[in-house]
Amino acid sequence: MGNAICCVQVDQSTVAIKERFGKFKSVLKPGCHCMPWFLGYQIRGHLSLRVQQLDVRCETKTKDNVFVHVEASIQYLALAENASDAFYKLSNTRSQIQAYVFDVIRANVPKLDLDDVFEQKNDIAKAVEEELEKAMSAYGYEIIQTLITDIAPDDHVKRAMNEINAAARMRLATNEKAEAEKIMQIKRAEGEAESKYLAGVGIARQRQAIVDGLRESVLGFSETVPGTTAKDVLDMVLITQYFDTMKEIGASSKSSAVFIPHGPGAVSDVAAQIRAGLLQADAVQNQPGPSSRSAAP
Repeated sequence: MGNAICCVQVDQSTVAIKERFGKFKSVLKPGCHCMPWFLGYQIRGHLSLRVQQLDVRCETKTKDNVFVHVEASIQYLALAENASDAFYKLSNTRSQIQAYVFDVIRANVPKLDLDDVFEQKNDIAKAVEEELEKAMSAYGYEIIQTLITDIAPDDHVKRAMNEINAAARMRLATNEKAEAEKIMQIKRAEGEAESKYLAGVGIARQRQAIVDGLRESVLGFSETVPGTTAKDVLDMVLITQYFDTMKEIGASSKSSAVFIPHGPGAVSDVAAQIRAGLLQADAVQNQPGPSSRSAAP
């Protein structure tokens, strides 16, 4: 119908290539255009100005001899002002872009180890974009963006990498656990030391209080009852403690049996034994040594 009335329609985001007798004439923008076909004019084709995406999957080898599949996504568009170059200079735009992507990836990835490929994928994408921009601008195309979307080594390599990562994390967890146990043992030892110290302080204070109490008791009893000596008072205190001990043993709910001398005279025996031990120790301490005996006539 358009040819019959010599009019053609060009859609939005599209340009049409106009020729006359097979020679390029002009680029038609979106809208309605007069096309007198009887004068040799015709529409040679249409060119989309929309952003297009090309996904490229390239296999290559890293520096440490690991084969990987690198996937790149190229976003590009044809420039309206260079529509004639984009239409006439390239017969297959996608194949041309794919060839450049293969060339750049296979030139950069073999220089890197596998771990570096993952870390420097943005640098690889930038190198691909720069090379494409320089090459495709001559054909009327603009490279919008280049993305490295996936780096996929062999499945065996993936499993090995996961095992290495798991082993490293397990080693770190073991170190952390050992460090935590070390801290717990140190804190436990510090707590026990502090507890023993406080217990010792308590015992020392308890004994000091007992000594002070005994001294006050002896002095008070001697003043109240004339003629009594310190020995008499200590014997009485020992008898009192003896009966208190027997009372506590009898009141205990435990079933253990304790055999001790149960006569009241046992207290005087204990006191006598203590005094005898003190006298013997004092005698040994005051006994002259071998040198003094040899010097005697």
